Amino acid sequence: MFHSKCLGCVYVQRESKSSDFKGVSGVVTERVQEAHRNEHAPMMMLFPEGTTTNGNFLLPFKTGAFLSKVPVLPVILRYPYQRFSPAWDSISGLRHVILLLCQFVNYIEVTRLPVYYPSQQEKEDPKLYANNIRKLMASEGNLLLSDIGLAEKRIYHAALNGNNSLPNVLHQKDD
Repeated sequence: MFHSKCLGCVYVQRESKSSDFKGVSGVVTERVQEAHRNEHAPMMMLFPEGTTTNGNFLLPFKTGAFLSKVPVLPVILRYPYQRFSPAWDSISGLRHVILLLCQFVNYIEVTRLPVYYPSQQEKEDPKLYANNIRKLMASEGNLLLSDIGLAEKRIYHAALNGNNSLPNVLHQKDD
């Protein structure tokens, strides 16, 4: 946690929305625009899906990363594995870390696409901008587009954990 704060990570707390806080989208937009204006400002890495998959699918993108209207550098991350995928999140954090450390080597494949410059239409419509980047990444990365989002993932996790209170899971905020 300390290391991530030093790196300037922006934490998403989906369940708590304070009226006096400008929100994650506001913080992200400010930082991305600053990085675009000032070459000495730190760049920002965003994960617009807001969660992980098994590496074969690309989930819908949140629009917060695209509100800044600036060019983006799309990057596809894949974790080739034999026994345990670092992207699995259907188990507890401690168990996940232990299983991850049991593998002597964990690999990551990084596919860097060219910088994408938004059209005027995309600048005016962050949802269009996000969808066009998503389609490009799916095409270039040979990924399938999926409409499953965080709400469905929460239902899946609740079922795995024997939690029968699906109405509570369904009503959690998904931004």
